Amino acid sequence: MMRSGPTTPTTERNSLRVVPLVLDSVGAEKALNTLVDGCLRQDRMAQEKVYELFYGKMMAVCLRYTKNTDQAKDILQDGFIKVFRGVDKFNRAGSFEGWVRRIMVNTAIDHFRRAKNSYLLLGEDRSIEDFADHDAEDIIADEEQDTHLDLKPADIINAMQKLTPAYRTVFNLYVFEELTHKEIADMLGINIGTSKSNLAKAKHNLKKLLTKEHGLHQW
Repeated sequence: MMRSGPTTPTTERNSLRVVPLVLDSVGAEKALNTLVDGCLRQDRMAQEKVYELFYGKMMAVCLRYTKNTDQAKDILQDGFIKVFRGVDKFNRAGSFEGWVRRIMVNTAIDHFRRAKNSYLLLGEDRSIEDFADHDAEDIIADEEQDTHLDLKPADIINAMQKLTPAYRTVFNLYVFEELTHKEIADMLGINIGTSKSNLAKAKHNLKKLLTKEHGLHQW
């Protein structure tokens, strides 16, 4: 459900149209800058084009941080509202897609911080599981042997959605956002050891889920 704020195209009710942008060309950069300029003017058509252009990739990001599609859609809509409200903060020095992605990730984390009866990423009362460093090292040592799994991306996402929010968040930030444990700790307000432990447990539990559901074969 859309919230009040800048207009976000409701393209989920219609087929997504192909956006006429070739992202590996010089003209594409100019076209994208034109769309950003349109969003600065709160032009609905420009917003719709940006929404369509990044919908698929950003939905995939949101799905990794949530337990179901409905939650992902809520976060996606909130994220695009933030994009259109704050597009003036994009300095064009880096990738616009990367900037949009960071907003989606932060929106996902904020969503769970606000959620009632959910975990708080504060390291308090073991709300994010706090294992000793040696526990994490033991788990990693047990899984040093490479494994092979012939799965579709949807299979991986489905398994990730079954992880606890704490494990899922740390796993995403480390594996997909490529943050260091120090960066994760600073971002979530936890210590580095807690970040390492939650990552190790996330990998361990994800492997168990995939083994159970699809069968895991050693190389």
